[in-house]
Amino acid sequence: MLLPVDERSTLSRIAADAEVSTSTVSKVLNGRTGVSDATRARVEALLHRHGYQRRGLRDTAPLIELVFVRYTTAWAPEIQLGVQQLARARGLGVVVTEGGNRSSPGPEWLDGVVQRNPLGVILVSSGISSPQERQLHARGIPYVLVDPAGDPAPGVPAVGSANWNGGMLATRHLLALGHRRIAVIGGPSRLMCSRARLAGYRSALDEAGIAVDEQLIVEGDFERDSGLQLATRLLDRLDRPTAIFACNDLMALGVYEAARLAGLSIPDDLSVVGYDDLNVAGWLGPPLTTVRQPLKEMGQQATQIILDVDLAERTPRVDLATDLIVRSSTAEPATAVDRTQPAAPRSDSSIVTEIGSPAPSPSSAS
Repeated sequence: MLLPVDERSTLSRIAADAEVSTSTVSKVLNGRTGVSDATRARVEALLHRHGYQRRGLRDTAPLIELVFVRYTTAWAPEIQLGVQQLARARGLGVVVTEGGNRSSPGPEWLDGVVQRNPLGVILVSSGISSPQERQLHARGIPYVLVDPAGDPAPGVPAVGSANWNGGMLATRHLLALGHRRIAVIGGPSRLMCSRARLAGYRSALDEAGIAVDEQLIVEGDFERDSGLQLATRLLDRLDRPTAIFACNDLMALGVYEAARLAGLSIPDDLSVVGYDDLNVAGWLGPPLTTVRQPLKEMGQQATQIILDVDLAERTPRVDLATDLIVRSSTAEPATAVDRTQPAAPRSDSSIVTEIGSPAPSPSSAS
């Protein structure tokens, strides 16, 4: 296929500046192998500097590429469901891939993306490297981050949830029930969502005039086993907490098991709050009080941004609301509570029961 004169001139100028042949530039544009990483990065940087987007590519495939660092986490299918629902309504397919790390997908992933040439890419709990960003931009493939691992650069489209508010709601709920020794099992501190949920916990205690006990703050990895191990350690303390806020539902499952092994009853001896509102939360015995993270809606919003590029320019960062779903895993503490402590403020408008009605106050629960 012959390229327009102005395009051939641009490619020739880029090849000269990069000190490579035009065929090497063509290989980079088409994502083919046979180009060293250093040369590819140099050519991509020049393509980006020239604002070049290749014309003449085959038609964009009617696909959305959904990329997970790990698909084993229980909430991944919820995000996928949101993406698929909107994609299906537009007559699009969804390709699910896995790999890389929290910083970016693996280098081999990009070759596959270029070959598939999707309408857009959705990256979950990850980031994207500068060379990968430039390569996607050069091919006119938009991308969106969902629940990004770090703070995205200005202008990078991202969809998340109100994690700080979620941590605040969970802790306020336990405070309103009369708990004062509230432990928190957080997620990995390198993740932005983990830091935000923990900040909400701290803010709620500060708002209630209660000093934070750093020994009641432990860091997990968002998996059940870490919830079990860390909760066991907390419950072995002579001054054990009367409530535990686990920063995701999988770790809350581990807390349930730790309580069982310790001979403690939930919620009579220990109140537990989770985060995510996975399906399993309602199946536990007793059903788990948890912060609902709108995972399906996050997938839908990311897909909408792919389909409406102007939307990404108007609102590059979208944080969806979180709600507290009150079930049966929380109650007033069995031990006497120091009533001289200031009462915790409460915002019932942000707290709902399973059936959507306002949650009862602790005084009316007896």
